[in-house]
Amino acid sequence: MNFVSGIMESKVVQLWETYGYVYLEGLWGTVWLSAVTVLAATVVGALLAMMKLSKVKVFGWFVDLFMAIIRGTPILLQLYFFWLWLPDISPIQLSDTACIIVALIINASAYVAEVIRAGIQAVDIGQTEAAKSLGLTPYNTMMRVIMPQAIKNILPALGNQYIQMFKQTSLASVFFVDELMTSYRTVQAATFLALPSLIIVGLIYLVVTTVLTWLLNIFERRLQKSERN
Repeated sequence: MNFVSGIMESKVVQLWETYGYVYLEGLWGTVWLSAVTVLAATVVGALLAMMKLSKVKVFGWFVDLFMAIIRGTPILLQLYFFWLWLPDISPIQLSDTACIIVALIINASAYVAEVIRAGIQAVDIGQTEAAKSLGLTPYNTMMRVIMPQAIKNILPALGNQYIQMFKQTSLASVFFVDELMTSYRTVQAATFLALPSLIIVGLIYLVVTTVLTWLLNIFERRLQKSERN
């Protein structure tokens, strides 16, 4: 057993020494893909949350239908759908990467919207009534009274959702989008060493997600401390 472990460790080290740059390029692709998804999904998710909380019933029905579809179907199915559908309806030529990014944003926005909606509704209704009694408009009430308090409620949950997005970008490798799992497939095809290559990619994911989780925990503790003060 120790002999097998030693051989595997040796192969992992050799692969990293030879193809480390490939994995680092893949990591950069994953980080870039995750950053774009996070930023766009936050904007779209916030818009969907506002529509859900709107008094216009049509908006609420649309968001309910959207969330039911997105949350009720596998993300891989959604990636395939947008990969096949978007190029047919787009007036401009779209790359595979662009189609997959749109799909990831659409998927993530449904979950972000639910987090934001729950955070807003967690704010005591008395805050809204107090703002109205002071003569604030609905817009000012939301932006100046509700949202500052809601942000404290939603940031920890959003942080966890963002970490989940980082891991979900691995599905983009199915479409050969340049990211970390695609690096695994590239090295595996060149060396026929599937398991050692997979171990390297797994360790990279583990390190990055562990660091992100650690930073998120620090942020949550500081947020709780500021609330107590």
